[in-house]
Amino acid sequence: MKPLVALLCGLIFGAGLTVSGMTDPARVAGFLDLFGAWDPTLAFVMGGALAVAVPGFQWLLRRPRPQLDERFHLPTRQGIDRDLWLGAALFGIGWGLSGFCPGPALAGLASGLWQVWLFVAAMAAGMALRHWQVQR
Repeated sequence: MKPLVALLCGLIFGAGLTVSGMTDPARVAGFLDLFGAWDPTLAFVMGGALAVAVPGFQWLLRRPRPQLDERFHLPTRQGIDRDLWLGAALFGIGWGLSGFCPGPALAGLASGLWQVWLFVAAMAAGMALRHWQVQR
């Protein structure tokens, strides 16, 4: 049941990204172009997501446990360390250069564009490299 619920959530998320235009790298690049033709669409999408997610998390965390698991799996790390700074910098550089964010890129795979597939392959390679580095 958990994989089906995860798939459904992913499909809803991907549909939301597609409907809002966030799978279009030009729209994301327009958001990052602060001194040119700035496009505020991404800010509205993020604001809408927060307006739903924040109250939803507050409500869910009052429950003793999730519906499909024994316990909540929340992050335990609290501090800002070198790994967080490096990861944030790499994420921002990748996003700025390609116009793709991981979620919209995964949703964009359905477009069949080679640029999206190349980005997702590079992202997967980076994730595998980091996993290998942590496991050593």
